[in-house]
Order: sequence, then C-alpha cells, then structure tokens
Amino acid sequence: MSGKGIRIEGLRKRYGKGDTAVDALKGVDMQVAPGEVVGLIGPSGSGKSTLLKCLGAVIDPTAGRMTLGDEVIYDDGWKVRDLRALRRDKIGFVFQAPYLIPFLDVTDNVALLPMLAGVANGESRAKALELLTALDVQHRARAMPSQLSGGEQQRVAIARGLVNRPPVILADEPTAPLDSERAMAVIRILNDMARKFETAIIVVTHDEKIIPTFRRIYHIRDGVTHEEAGEGREFE
Repeated sequence: MSGKGIRIEGLRKRYGKGDTAVDALKGVDMQVAPGEVVGLIGPSGSGKSTLLKCLGAVIDPTAGRMTLGDEVIYDDGWKVRDLRALRRDKIGFVFQAPYLIPFLDVTDNVALLPMLAGVANGESRAKALELLTALDVQHRARAMPSQLSGGEQQRVAIARGLVNRPPVILADEPTAPLDSERAMAVIRILNDMARKFETAIIVVTHDEKIIPTFRRIYHIRDGVTHEEAGEGREFE
C-alpha cells in the first residue's frame, strides 16, 4: 500500500495493571488502501470501540504500530506531537448521530473544521459548498440542522468528515438510525467519496443491510482481527 491509507500492525490496548488488567486489543493487524471502504464487525465487548478510539488518537494504545500514508504515527508510543492537529487534519469522523451544531447553518457546520485549522473563511465555505454539492445537499446550504431530514443531516455529517480531505475516515455505525433506502444511500456516498478523494474508510457496523456491500471485512473477536472477503454486492 502506498500513498494514503492506513496500516495497523500488532496493535494492543491494556486497561489497568496487575491482576485487574484487561487486554481489550491483543494484536490487531489491519490495512485499508486509498479509495477503499472496509467493514469492521464484531459482538459487543469484542474491542471495536477501543480499536476505533486508538485509530482516532482518542486513547493511547499500549503497543503496536500505526502508519498513516507514509508517516508512522504510532510505534510503541506516539510519533506525532500534536494529536489534536492529527485528528483535525488527517482523520475524519462520522458517527451514528450527526452531532451537528444546532446554532450554525449547514455551510458553517461543514466549514468550521477548516476555519479552526486556519483556512480563511471564504475558502472554508467554498470547500464546504463543494462537498455539499457532491453530496447533493447544496440546496440546504443555508438551512439550520433542525430543518433537515435524518438523511440530509447524515450527508452534512459526511461532508464535515471529508472537508479537510483526511486520508482516513472512521465511521461508527453511520447507518444505524436509518431505514434501508437511506442506509444504502449513505454507504453508496461513502464509497463514492472514498474513490473521489482516495480516502481509506473504516465502517464499524452491526447493520446487516450494508454488510453485504463490503468487499473486505475485518471481524474482531476477543481483541483480535480476522480478515475475510466480503460479498461486494452492488447497492440496491
């Protein structure tokens, strides 16, 4: 794998010490190429949330190695000084709930991240509108979040996750609250955006509606990942 994308090797996470220690991750190996959408599935308590938090630089792993593009970001310790900037600029997040800021309109919800990164207001809003157009929600650019449907809110959330052109998107149950039609629309959008922006996307899901669409799936059980080929079924 070259260029963008992410590689995880032997990632471990231990909570606690001594007799009370719990090994949530016991040596996770994963890689996701640019333009690829990969599913991550597993039962409750299997380590999915812990893995996502480690990948998102929200918590510290205990051991292992993570490479983002050509840059080693973790190797038995963080190799990046500013983890907040890492999360802001190189890792996009899409959650089960959109978590849009209720007092900002759609454009400003998307433009806020590049503004925080120091991009001029006009350029930030132009980036936001470009993505809103790509996601076919530009006609709602001046609307407030409360005026949007559930599907529209999730599209805006995806635009926000992509606005800084991160190499990696972590999507945590992004279709859970949606019906079949809207769930398929979201997963189609994620695939389209992955190809367009060469973004590596990891989708954590229990949603049986979308699991058949993945070409590759990582099962996580007892803190260990197992890769298998997915069906890669076309969207309905």
